[in-house]
Amino acid sequence: MSAVIEIEGLRKTFNSVRHGRQVAVDGFDLTVGPGEVHGFLGPNGSGKTTTLRALLGLVRADGGRMSVLGAPSPTRLAQVAGRVGAIVESPQFFGNFTGYRTLRLLALAGGVPVSRVDEALEQVGLHDRGDERVKGYSLGMKQRLAVASALLKNPELLILDEPANGLDPAGIREMRDLTRSLADAGVTVLISSHILAEIQLICDHVTIISRGRRVASGRVDEVLAGFDRHEFLVRVAEPERAAELLRAGGLPVDVYSDHLVVGQVDDPTRISRLLGEQGLWVRELTSLRPDLESVFLELTGDGAHPEVPRQVDGSGPHHRVMEMDAGVGEVRGDNA
Repeated sequence: MSAVIEIEGLRKTFNSVRHGRQVAVDGFDLTVGPGEVHGFLGPNGSGKTTTLRALLGLVRADGGRMSVLGAPSPTRLAQVAGRVGAIVESPQFFGNFTGYRTLRLLALAGGVPVSRVDEALEQVGLHDRGDERVKGYSLGMKQRLAVASALLKNPELLILDEPANGLDPAGIREMRDLTRSLADAGVTVLISSHILAEIQLICDHVTIISRGRRVASGRVDEVLAGFDRHEFLVRVAEPERAAELLRAGGLPVDVYSDHLVVGQVDDPTRISRLLGEQGLWVRELTSLRPDLESVFLELTGDGAHPEVPRQVDGSGPHHRVMEMDAGVGEVRGDNA
């Protein structure tokens, strides 16, 4: 089956009196396959929200090609709009309307059966609060209502921009479970979030954008594997002596106040064997595998040259790590 979302070479610039011409998205590519829960990550000002707005026809792109559910966007977006649910940025609601009335009006306006209102409220955990006025809702409850509005159409594609904003830990877990249940039912989900640990738990694929360009894309496990230095944390009674023995065994070692970090270790038993043969017994041996947060920080500035972000393609068995062209303009086109 063809991709649910395809973006190729997307460009968008903004003009402002203060800053002049600003590049928000600079040749960005994104592919989301059917049934994926796809994380879309980037620092503030990286071009995430601009990309989503361009994809949904809310702003006009300056260049590139986009399609949603096989329909070119924005020219034929209306043909598939009934199969797409989306929240971008923070939706605004009438405070004096109840949650139920808000969704009912949206359902009537969109030609959706009113019976879907109760179902959508149930899905996001607001069924018992649907008769309360929206102005009394907490930020997290308003966010749930926004997600419910995106679910009204029983969409094939769900686009969520910061759906966990304002949610407490229990709410975040419920949103995670909802996202996974939708994916299990065949819904494709594109989700943008700053909660990287949650993205790592929810998503099977990820795309990272920095300064308007894609710097990583692929399965989450493959992207993380591309940054695995095969390092282990070691705690032992005589760290200085242990470091000498491990270096003599051909392993790079960094010594810290209460532990060692040993690199290039394919088999951790090599560490325990090298030390055990000399009467040093390991108290702790822990794999230091990269997580999505550390990879994100390296790709978007912390650990990478700020003007030349690395691009990681995790789409195949061998990860291509390339230096991108220098001179990428600073992005200030949007706040996400």
